[in-house]
Amino acid sequence: MDIFKGINLKLLAFEHMLKIHHKWQGRAVLVQIANPARAQGKDLKEIQDEIQESCQRINRTFGHEGYSPVVLIERSMSAVEKVAYYSIAECVVVTAVRDGMNLTPYEYIVYRQGIFDSADSVAKSPAKSMLVVSEFIGCSPSLSGAIRINSWNIQTTGEALNEAISLSDAEKELRHEKHYRYVSTHNVAYWSKSFMQGLERTCKDHFSRTCWGSGLGFGFRVVAVDPNFRKLHADGIASAYTKAKSRAILLDYDGTLVPQTSINKKPSREVIRIVSTLCEDKQNVVFIVSGRGRQSLDEWFLPCEKLGISAEHGYFIRWTQDQEWETYSHTTDFTWMQIADPVMNLYTESTDGSCIETKDSALVWHHRDADPDFGSAQAKEMLDHLESVLANEPVSVKSGKFIVEVKPQGISKGLVAEKILSSLAEKGRPADFVLCIGDDRSDEDMFENIAGPVAEKLIAPDASIFGCTVGQKPSQARFFLDDTNDVLNTLTALADASEQFVSPEKLIHSFLIRSSLIIHNDTMNGRSKFPHGTLIQGSSLCLRNLSTFPDYVRNFKGEETFRPPFSQRELCHCIDWDTSLVRRNLSLISSFEPSFTYIATLRAVKFHSIFFQLYK
Repeated sequence: MDIFKGINLKLLAFEHMLKIHHKWQGRAVLVQIANPARAQGKDLKEIQDEIQESCQRINRTFGHEGYSPVVLIERSMSAVEKVAYYSIAECVVVTAVRDGMNLTPYEYIVYRQGIFDSADSVAKSPAKSMLVVSEFIGCSPSLSGAIRINSWNIQTTGEALNEAISLSDAEKELRHEKHYRYVSTHNVAYWSKSFMQGLERTCKDHFSRTCWGSGLGFGFRVVAVDPNFRKLHADGIASAYTKAKSRAILLDYDGTLVPQTSINKKPSREVIRIVSTLCEDKQNVVFIVSGRGRQSLDEWFLPCEKLGISAEHGYFIRWTQDQEWETYSHTTDFTWMQIADPVMNLYTESTDGSCIETKDSALVWHHRDADPDFGSAQAKEMLDHLESVLANEPVSVKSGKFIVEVKPQGISKGLVAEKILSSLAEKGRPADFVLCIGDDRSDEDMFENIAGPVAEKLIAPDASIFGCTVGQKPSQARFFLDDTNDVLNTLTALADASEQFVSPEKLIHSFLIRSSLIIHNDTMNGRSKFPHGTLIQGSSLCLRNLSTFPDYVRNFKGEETFRPPFSQRELCHCIDWDTSLVRRNLSLISSFEPSFTYIATLRAVKFHSIFFQLYK
C-alpha cells in the first residue's frame, strides 16, 4: 500500500484493538507492506516518521521476545512473495482515506481461493477469507461481505478488526464464497461487454430523443425528451372533446390551476367559472386531484356542486358535493407522525423560510421561501434522515417541487386515476376521452397509469388520451403546456365547446325561455301579432321565481305537448344564451325529433322577438 493511504490510521486502530481486547495480545500480528516512495519531500518524511513512531510504540508496549505485533515492510515485493503473504493472512485491511479502484481486496480473494484449488493442496476444508475495507475506496460497494469502515474513526476501525478475526470459520467461508463468485464472474471481459451494451443502449435512447434548450444564463440546461412530446393545442383537443360521449378530466391544483409562485392560493373566479362549466356537462366527470387537504379544497370549490375532489394524493375522495368523503386507504395507525414530526421541526428551525404542513394523513415540509441552494440541500438531507428513521413504518417518503412529504404507503394519484376510470367502466360508460394535467412529480403516476395496460381495460378502444405536464421537462406525459395561463386557455376552449354543442333538450329549453319572455314583453306593449293559443305562453313571474317558471307549448289543436322541468341555475343560463350560438346549432334540431318540425326566426333581440312554433 502507498504510504499516503492511511497506514498510520490503521496502526492506531490496531493499537486500540490490542488495548481493549487483551485476548489478542501475543496472538495478533499486523504485517504492513508499504510501497517505496517514488519521490522525496518534507511531507513524505513527516509521514514516514509518524509510521515508524507508531510501529515502535506498539511493539514496545505489547511486544515481547519472539513476538512483534507490527511488522513493517518498506520495499518492493515480487508477486511470489505477495501470494505467500495473502495465502497465510486471515484478514486483509485496507484503510485508504481516498482511493480509486483498489485491486488489493480482489487479489487477496483470488489467491485465497487458489491455494485450495491447487492439485497439491493438503487442505480439505473450503476456502475462507475476511476483508475490512474503507468506505472511501472504489471497490467497497462491490464487496457486500466485507466489513466497511470510516478510516478516520479509529475506535470503530479497531472494533471492526476485532470482529473480523473473531468470526467463525463458517461465516468466513460464506463471505469468501460470495466474494469469489463476484470476482470470478466480473472480470475485464464482463466489464468491457457490459460497458459496450450500456453505451449502445444509451446512444439508441439518446438518438430517439429530441433535445431542447431551457433557461437563461447559468440556469440554462439541455433537456432530452421523447420526440412525440409536443405542445397540446386547444383546437386539436377540442375536436376530440366534442366527439366524445364519456369524458374524464383530471386536474392537479398547485402549479396547474394556480401558479406555484402565487401568494393567494385560492382559485380565481375564472377558474371557478371554467370548472363549473365543465362539470355542468353531463358527459363529463371532472376531478381535482391534489395533495392539498380536503378542508381547503372543499371550501375553495364550494360553487362547483358536481366536481369530484381527491385530496391528499388520493387518501380522501369525494365524487360530488352531495356525497360523503371516502377513505381510499385502510390505514388508521398514524403513530409514525410522532417520529417524523420532531425530525421536520429540527430542519424547520435551522432553515429560514421553511414550514411544516400537517394533514389528516401526511406531513409535508415546504422550503419554497427558503434559500434555493440551502433549502435543496436540507431537503435531500432530511429525505435520507426520514427514510432511515421510518424504515420500519408503513409510509413512503418522497420529495417533490420544494417539498418533502411523508404519507401512507399505497396512496398515489395514479391509483386515483384508475379508480375514476374503473367507476365509469362499471357504470357502462367507459371513458372515450381522458385529459390529465399536472406539473409535479406526483402527477407522473397519473400520466403513466392512464396510458398503461390497466387503463386499456377500463377505457373505450378508440379513446383519446391526453396526458399533459405543465412546462417543458422530461415526463411520462406526451403533451405539455407552457404555464397555468396556457392551461386555463385550453380548459376555456373545452368549456366553450360544451356550451356550443349542447344537448337537444337544453337547446330547446333555451329557445322556449327566450321566446316566452320576449313574446310576453311584446304582448304587454301591444306589439304582439301572434294568434292566441298557438304560441308559447309565459308569465312575468319567471323573473321573480325562475325555478317555477310555468312554460308550456301548445300545438294548433290547443293540446299541451311539452313542459320542461327547469332548475333555477339552468334557467338563468338559458336566459343569457347567446343567440349566435342558437343560430349555429339550429341545424342540429331536426335530427333529434323526427316527428316534429321546428321553425325559428331569429332577429336582433333588442328590437324584435323570437318566433318559435311546433307542428305535429
